[in-house]
Amino acid sequence: MDVDVAARRLVAIGALSAGLGVAAGAFGAHTLKDILDQHLLDVYEKATRYQMYHAFGMVLSGLAVQLWRDAGAAKAGWLFLGGTLLFSGSLYGVSLLGVRWLGAVTPIGGLLFIVGWGILGWRAWRGGGC
Repeated sequence: MDVDVAARRLVAIGALSAGLGVAAGAFGAHTLKDILDQHLLDVYEKATRYQMYHAFGMVLSGLAVQLWRDAGAAKAGWLFLGGTLLFSGSLYGVSLLGVRWLGAVTPIGGLLFIVGWGILGWRAWRGGGC
């Protein structure tokens, strides 16, 4: 994929994810507080928090791709997206749907986050384009 396209897509997807994270957080704070017990509210809040962190990570990855002209940095952003879908998505499912087995998926999303940050850090350390 062309670096300009990769950069724009990551920034756009990251911004969309951040907007959805804000909406999810507001929904949790204003609607779910009267529906879910404290434990499930904490699970839901963790999902929104990590969604926001990694939405910013996607935007940062897109900017790194553009700045360094390094399509390799995009790998981090795509890992952040996958991690968000698995980590936050599974926690949303546990808290909102009561599907407890989804909790087994959460660590896979966490691993994608860790690998994504490692790749982004490595690309930065090496000066991009490596």
